[in-house]
Formats: sequence, C-alpha cells, structure tokens
Amino acid sequence: MYSTLQQYFGFDQFRLGQEPVIQALIEGHSAAAIFPTGSGKSLCYQLPALHLPHLTLVVSPLLALIQDQLDFLQSKGIQAASIQSMQTAAEAADVYKRVSEGQIKILFISVERLNSERFRTFLQKVPISLMVVDEAHCISEWGHNFRPDYLKLATYREQFSIKQVLLLTATATDKVIQDMAHKFRINPEHITLTGSYRSNLNLSVLGVDEQNKLPSLIPWLHNKSGQAGVIYVTLQKTAEQVANALSDAGIKATAYHAGLGNEQRQHIQQQFMSGQLPLIVATIAFGMGIDKSDIRFVVHYDLPKSIENYAQEIGRTGRDGKTAECLVLANKNNLNVLENFVHADTPEASAVAFIIAEINKTVSQWEVVMNSLSTQSNIRLLALKTLLVYLELEGVIEPAYSFYAEYKYKLLVPEVELVGRFHGERAQFVQTILATSDKARTWHSLNLERLQSKVQCERSRVLTALDYLDQQGLIELQTKQMTQVYKVDKTNITRELGEQLINRFLQKEQSEIQRIHHLLDFFASDACLNWQLAYYFSDHRLQTHCGHCSVCAGQPAVMPPVPDLPPLQEYDRVQLTQPIAAKLGEHDSYILRARFFCGLTTPIFTRLKVRQLTGFAQFENYRFADVLEWVRADNT
Repeated sequence: MYSTLQQYFGFDQFRLGQEPVIQALIEGHSAAAIFPTGSGKSLCYQLPALHLPHLTLVVSPLLALIQDQLDFLQSKGIQAASIQSMQTAAEAADVYKRVSEGQIKILFISVERLNSERFRTFLQKVPISLMVVDEAHCISEWGHNFRPDYLKLATYREQFSIKQVLLLTATATDKVIQDMAHKFRINPEHITLTGSYRSNLNLSVLGVDEQNKLPSLIPWLHNKSGQAGVIYVTLQKTAEQVANALSDAGIKATAYHAGLGNEQRQHIQQQFMSGQLPLIVATIAFGMGIDKSDIRFVVHYDLPKSIENYAQEIGRTGRDGKTAECLVLANKNNLNVLENFVHADTPEASAVAFIIAEINKTVSQWEVVMNSLSTQSNIRLLALKTLLVYLELEGVIEPAYSFYAEYKYKLLVPEVELVGRFHGERAQFVQTILATSDKARTWHSLNLERLQSKVQCERSRVLTALDYLDQQGLIELQTKQMTQVYKVDKTNITRELGEQLINRFLQKEQSEIQRIHHLLDFFASDACLNWQLAYYFSDHRLQTHCGHCSVCAGQPAVMPPVPDLPPLQEYDRVQLTQPIAAKLGEHDSYILRARFFCGLTTPIFTRLKVRQLTGFAQFENYRFADVLEWVRADNT
C-alpha cells in the first residue's frame, strides 16, 4: 500500500480515514467512506484499483466529477476512461475495446448509463473487481438528494457478480448511513467516518434583507481582491445580475450557470482553475468535481437547498489547510419559494390513478418510455421515477430489462468487405442482420422481428454483434428511445394502493419541508455553527464551541422581518383563473391552477406552453397551500 502511495501518488502518508478503507478493500471486504468534501475520498478507490485483478467500475452522478478524476489519473499514468454521451462513436468504441481487452483499470460511468441494455450486455462479459458508488447518499430515500436510479445499483451488483463495493459520500446522517450499509451488506467495522468539522473554515451568517445583500457583500469582498472564491445563487438570472453588479463596483466577477453553452461553461471553469478568473457567481451545479485547493471563500448569496448542500458547498474551500471564509447572507424571504419547489414534485391523486390504470391494462409485462409516460400522466420525470420505485417496493412491478426501441447503424466500409471479415456461420449471421435491416440512404435500422423470422437467436447475441462491429470501426452505431420493461403482479394492486402511494409522497414532501425549516433554524440559531453541523452529521469529536464562527464571535444572525404580501383576497380570482382554466380544458384542476400561479412547471404546462399566459408565477412568493385555498374558494 505505502509503496503504491509513493510511486503513483507521491505521498508518504495517508490522510485521516484513508488507510482503514483501503486496507478493507485490499483484504476483500466492501467498505463505506464518509469523509468531508475535499478530504481525499477518491484515493480510497484509486489505490486499491491498482492492486485488484480486474476492472474498477466507478458510478458517478455528474460528468464534471468524472472528467476531473480522469484528468488526474491519466496524469499519474493510470489507465482510466469513461463512457459518456459527449463522446463520438469512434471514441466510445475505442473505450469499449480497451475495457474488453483488460487495458483499462478504472472505468467511470454515470448512473444513467446502466439503463442502457447495450451497456449492461457489454458489462456481463467484463470481470469487475470493485464497484464504487460516488455521492452514495443518493441511494437513500432519506438522503438530501435521493435519485431513484441509484436504488437499482444493489441489483446491478448481483447481476454483474461484483464481489466488492465502496460507497463514498461527504454528507450522510446516521439514518442514511444505516440505509446504505443495509442495501449493500457492508459490515459496521468497514464503515469509516472521519467527522465533518474542519477547523480552518470560518463560518459566518449575516441576517440581511434582499435589498441590502449587495451593499453588505461588496465591502466584504474588497479586501479579498485576487483570491479565488465562489458566490452561490439559486437562479440563473441572479447569477448574471450579481456578477454584473460586482463588476460595476470594480470587482471582476463571472457568471456561471446551465443557461450558458457547454463550451462556454468549460472555458470559464478552466480559467477559474488556472487562476485567470478568481471570482465566479454560480448556481449550485458549479463546483461538483472541482478540486481546486486554494479557494479562499464561499458566499451563499441565496440560501442553500439543505444543510447537506451547505456542507458540500463550503467543503470546496480551504482544501490546502489554510484559513478560508464561508459567508451566508440569510433571510426568510425565500422560504415560500423553497417550500413551493417541494410541492411541485408531489403528483396529483388522478395522476397516480392513471399510472395504476396503465399497469392494470397489461397482461404480464409493462413497457415504459419515461418521457412519454411523464407527459401522459402529467408527473414530473424525477417524481415519476420515484413513483415507479414505490411501486417496486409494493411488489406491483419488478424491473425485467430495458432496451432501446431503435438501433441504427451506418456502414463505414462496403458491405462486402464487412461480411468478408467473418467466416462460416458468423459471416452468415452478420449477412442476415444486414439483409433484414430497414435501409435508408445512409442509416440502416435493425429490424429484430424480421431478423428472428429468418434465424432463431437471442436478442443479446444481435446486440453483441452490433457492438463488436462498432468497436472494430466497421459501423457507427446509434441507439434511441430507451424502453424499460417491468414484470407486473396485479395481485398487489389493492383498493388502497393509490392512497398509500400519495401518502408516501406527502410524507416525503413533509420531510423535505422540515429540512428547509431545519436549515433556517440552523442559520438563525445562537448555538455554535460548527458544533451544530458536527452534531447533524453524527460527528461527536467537537465536544464544545469552535471559537471561530460568527456565533462564537458574539454575532448570531438576526433575521430581518419578512415583508408583508398583499392578501390574496384582494385579487380578482375569476378574472385571473379564466385563461389558465380555458387553456387546461379537460385537464383543469385546482392543484394545477395553484401550481400555475406559483410558477411550478409540470409536463402539461410545457406541452400547452402555459408559461406565456398572463398570471404565470404571479404568486411565486406566496405559500402554495394559501394559493391552493384561494383558487378553491367559492366564486360568490
């Protein structure tokens, strides 16, 4: 272990917590590492991967995380690669080929990649020593960033016969840790927590109303000229406004958000990493995978989404061990907006009933195209995935397999030359695939039904053949329209099922709203900020006050009063609701009207382009429950 650490990574010692995790993996156990952001979780799989006999498969939630790790490993001479949608067909084919030949030690993928039948078919033939789950709190329904696709990872582990698993996260409460360990059968002695407290981070919270945020921030920034920093905001338009206002005040700042083009975002990120752009005003997407050691400050111009998000975002500062400042400009003005976003993900009872009715129509299997079902049911995509997970847990559906409805390929060599590469039955099989495909001028579409009328074969053999031809540069392969197939057990569809599912969503909704209130209570508290944070994440090393946060300095945040909003009763309900009611037609409901006025999008709003109607988001600063009560009131 120590010679590998020195030879490849140039270190003489491990950081706190790394050695027991690496030791457990090298000895053949599964493990979990709960370390603060920036404390060296990645080494916990990078080093063992060099000792394990087969592939290490790293499942990560974001491309930025993957690219950062790839660049680092390749700079150390470690054979690593990724398979992702931004690659050209030739680049992807080359990675498949090198993984097949055992040349790659570490392969990075997004969790969504495992939805691909083609990719899973490929993995079945690859020996895998270790599966690494980055941001592993996404596995848990009780985590702050639950992602339904993560729930399937335990099943994939069995499917691919992966002996060992490593779970990595910076933000997990006791409940989440227990949930993760149970799903992946990790023994308690192989769970390593190093605690969340970092003594070099100075946490400060300043209670300030909206109009005084910039006047408070600008003087705070003036003595930080040239230092690397990130200012986090919630909305893209706020990022632009704040960056422009700071630039006008003589503080060079650059906006970063998802509304910018991919190349522009990459350029800004590279300039920030190199020090050319010291200050970024960004939405929360920025920073995932950013391993810059000398970030000297992080400002939350708007409130973070949760305590877990706050811990992650401040964890990007001071990774070099030097003092760093973490400032929150806090008020409760945005409380209703934050709560309303939570309500947007709870489907209507009629939408859940629609899904159950669709399942009831099936014979034994249910084919689902997610985007199409989201539109038909008017359930947002993430909420729909969560609903399907709930139905799995109720035993109503069980994932059977998924496939692309369409496989298209383009010949890169003449057909005669392609078939001539093979002999005997294999040549005949390839010839039959080509002959039974639907041919257009450039692209051919696989016609599996016609193929199987000519030759009896497993679907997996056809896909393996197409993959091989793609890897060899003989064809360029494209896949479209992911279809998930579920086995159905209608005996578990009870009369109460719809109500049970809605109640589960309502419980999740209440849990998320409590999380928001917990966040506000945290910032407004007169208890030490670091001690509160440590307690929340089950870190019992900090027994007393830290002595260097704003509360310990005798300056607890005093939240300014929230401005009063005009009573909803002052607005003409009949006049305001008429356009949206007419637009929705047969789909009209009180809940959809309330969502419209609160500015909460749903699939049907997108389809009907209701954002263009007068009144959209007119009451975004009001509580959803109050707006719902207002639209339900009698018209007399």
